[in-house]
Amino acid sequence: MRNYFTCICVLLCCIYLISCSPQSNDAAQTEDNKSPRFPSEIREFVPQGKNPVFAGTGEATWDKMIRERGYILKETDGFHMWYTGFDGYHDSTQLKLGYAFSEDGFQWTRHENNPIFAESWVEDMMVWKQEDTYYMFAEGRGDIAKMLISTDKIHWVNRGNLDIRQADGSPLSEGPYGTPTVWVEDGTWYLFYERNDQGIWLATSRDLKVWTNVSDDPVITMGPEEYDQYGLAVNQIIKYQDRYYAYYHGTSLEDWSDWTMNMAISEDLVHWTKYENNPIMGDNKSSGITVHDGQRFRFYTMHPEVVVHFPAE
Repeated sequence: MRNYFTCICVLLCCIYLISCSPQSNDAAQTEDNKSPRFPSEIREFVPQGKNPVFAGTGEATWDKMIRERGYILKETDGFHMWYTGFDGYHDSTQLKLGYAFSEDGFQWTRHENNPIFAESWVEDMMVWKQEDTYYMFAEGRGDIAKMLISTDKIHWVNRGNLDIRQADGSPLSEGPYGTPTVWVEDGTWYLFYERNDQGIWLATSRDLKVWTNVSDDPVITMGPEEYDQYGLAVNQIIKYQDRYYAYYHGTSLEDWSDWTMNMAISEDLVHWTKYENNPIMGDNKSSGITVHDGQRFRFYTMHPEVVVHFPAE
């Protein structure tokens, strides 16, 4: 009988130890029987096909070089891309807006009337389609966020700099506020922006005229991890399996000479947790965004050239 009870105790101890043992990265991040918090299909990507799929001309054109975040939207007719072009060092020339189209996301054709917008400085843009209108959020000169609108993706009207206020309604302090990234839900526009790449703030608006900080502290901060201890900026927000994901670039170098791609997760767009195994991509590929092609996610890094990645098998 004593041996019997001894065996039972040993068995129960084994079951307990197994239940407490470390799990794989995905399993360890699964809560309440939900799917993994950072599913592999939205974080593990490898280059696909002949890259880069798009780059500056390398010739004496307005878009000899491209830089910063471009943006790609997949619609029923194909892939639409906006990009920033310049003919030399970007500090000494005006950055202009270009457009290219592709049926498959690999072979791109520049628009015959490029640059499609050259009235004022445009860089680091993203585009959100709301009903029949396209809203572009971009940086102007001095890294000041502004908004442009279009109904055909080609002709853009500049609506001016964004009016962002502190949580109490007072104006922001002087200085840049750039890399604007929006998410829209239930009539509220959520704007993520950085200040000198020193943190990511969140402001909201319902009228697209005044944006008010949710908090005057950043919702995503630099560090303490090494990979983003000297700078970071959000490139894109997506919603997947009822969670929000931020794709952002960060740097571990004080001179900003090398950037990585990283992820963070949120349940409410306000409180964010970084992926514990960041970065998800190195090799100085930055300004990355996901594009769902109807079957799976693609990951395009946009700076300093456009490289397409597909989920790892």
